[in-house]
Amino acid sequence: MSQSSLIGRRFAKILVCQQRQIGDVLLATPAVHMLRQAQPQAELHFLTEKKCSPVLQHNPDIDIIWEIDKKKLTHLGKQLAFYRHVARQGFDLVVDFQQLPRLLWVVLFSRAAVRLSYTPPWQRRFLYTHWTDTQPGYAAQTKASILRPLGIEWNGEKPRIHLSEDEQRQAAQWLREQGLREGERLITVDPSHRRLTRLWPAQHFARLIDLAAERDASLRFLLLFGPGEEPVVQEVAGLVRRKEALLPVGRMLSLREMAAVLRLADLHVGNCSSPAHFAVAVDTPTLIMRGSTGDEWRYPSPEHRSLRLGLDCQPCNKSPCPLGTRQCLVELTAEQVLTPLLDMLRGPKIQE
Repeated sequence: MSQSSLIGRRFAKILVCQQRQIGDVLLATPAVHMLRQAQPQAELHFLTEKKCSPVLQHNPDIDIIWEIDKKKLTHLGKQLAFYRHVARQGFDLVVDFQQLPRLLWVVLFSRAAVRLSYTPPWQRRFLYTHWTDTQPGYAAQTKASILRPLGIEWNGEKPRIHLSEDEQRQAAQWLREQGLREGERLITVDPSHRRLTRLWPAQHFARLIDLAAERDASLRFLLLFGPGEEPVVQEVAGLVRRKEALLPVGRMLSLREMAAVLRLADLHVGNCSSPAHFAVAVDTPTLIMRGSTGDEWRYPSPEHRSLRLGLDCQPCNKSPCPLGTRQCLVELTAEQVLTPLLDMLRGPKIQE
């Protein structure tokens, strides 16, 4: 079947498959929105891991979320039964963004007339009816380019997290309880990453907070962390001299709590990881230190900036560092980050 034969075709029931990770699921939301706009009559389902599903809650483009709960799917029999159950919901279009083993089972069990993905290796091609090469660019744009056989093109759509009014009120109240006062400006900081080639040193984060607080006493910094990341946050907090600039390092926020807090921030600063995508999704400007990664992870807009040394080896997209030095991060100093940070705070936060 030719690729062009899908243009203008209408579908009654669509399944979108993006198993993981949290940031990648969020980066799939522009494609979901584009599908909804192109196929408003369709019932749209989304399959992902349970840990990722909170970023999709309250999303008006999605009718049903299917959660892969690894704690319940304890053996192959249970897994296959679940994947078969999901696949046999009567979908006439399945879009697979990842081609991971769990998703391949769903595609295999599906009777959908159209099964669309990026160009698969030869041994998987029997699973799909249509595929296309992805386009380079911003990660969400690349993901959305899989929809081109449907006549759908990315037009700058951003990732989105849809927060309720109650979630936003609770976030504002929580920040007040942490000591944020009227007239103070909030900067969220993500100092963690599981890959060393994306991890700006803790001492650099601490020095940046001290330098910024010395220049502007109204700034308050909130250190964000996820499961297993609290030691890095505690290290940064321990190195900061101007303790009054830090909001308390308390409990770990849930994904939706973090999104609601990020929405209230004037700026997000950190490593190339999920909170940066969350900030984009709630219209908060970002300043991200790039080590091994390139600008494919930056939403292409002036309120989202990347900082890098510009070494010949950047971006390498490697972990660990091929040179063993992590020069791209170690030699990117807090002093070099301070000026763009202050520049980004001079303008008003862009709300859409």
